[in-house]
Amino acid sequence: MPHSKYLDPQLADGLQLMQALTGDNDITQDLAAARAAAHARDEALLANMDVPDSLAQSVETARGGDGHDIEMRIMQPKADGKKPLFYWMHGGGYVLGQAKQGDMFCLRAAALGCYAASVEYRLAPETAYPGPLQDCYDGLAHLLDHADKLSIDKNKVIIGGVSAGGGLCAGLALLIRDRGLCSPLGQVLIYPMIDDSNIAPASDALPDTYVWSRRYNKFGWQSYLGDLCGGDAVPIYAAPARADDLSGLPPTYMPVGDLDLFLDENIAYAQKLTRAGVPTHFHIVPGAFHGFNGFAPEADVSKAINHEIFGFVEKLLAEAE
Repeated sequence: MPHSKYLDPQLADGLQLMQALTGDNDITQDLAAARAAAHARDEALLANMDVPDSLAQSVETARGGDGHDIEMRIMQPKADGKKPLFYWMHGGGYVLGQAKQGDMFCLRAAALGCYAASVEYRLAPETAYPGPLQDCYDGLAHLLDHADKLSIDKNKVIIGGVSAGGGLCAGLALLIRDRGLCSPLGQVLIYPMIDDSNIAPASDALPDTYVWSRRYNKFGWQSYLGDLCGGDAVPIYAAPARADDLSGLPPTYMPVGDLDLFLDENIAYAQKLTRAGVPTHFHIVPGAFHGFNGFAPEADVSKAINHEIFGFVEKLLAEAE
């Protein structure tokens, strides 16, 4: 583990809380137990979330290509009129997590006037690529197809996700671009999981990483890619770091901690975006581990990053007027 001097002191309590809530459940040994522990952790972290009376909560259901239901947790203002769409994908290394993890992000977006949706995509290894990404695409397509009924402004779409959800968001942005589904105003990629080759080597500063280790990362990618794992035929939509052409993607906001396993791959992706002419807001956060702004939301650095995320969203919406 990194030496304690590298960890932002205000994030230490959040890290301890996360470790206490998650326990010693190893996703590579007992995925079911790890999922149960992660769900209990989510409940504890969201227990004190206060939804104001001005916002309405509901569930919208899309039909997936395999005939399955894709549920989306919705938060939106009760006020009439068309609303921008904020479409969110939760994290969990492609093998963990639930749409409820997006509640806090959707709450913030709804408070800005958005119709905010967090999609319950299927998890690997039970459903490998392209299933989870297709769920995200089908959920978004459903919302756009029913935009008038749902009071959504289909010309004002912002997509986002965290960790594996950030990877799904990056893949979705490429898929949207290439299929012409819509033209998002922007994408929010919070320390996204985008490189199946796991390029970050061990170093004195980063012998291994808090929360999401190299071993977990390998398991997550093997689970998500299935038979594609380790080969040269991994599609760019599955591992967006493999994409050579990022032109035509929407403006991007991407933060990552310098204690995060995804630091190097996120730096490389930000450089690719910038070279492709994509307006890219990239922020490296000193002393921050993977998931810091969710596990330690009251730390100064977490408040700053969460403020930046929704400052970016506000800027996109203002520029679209």
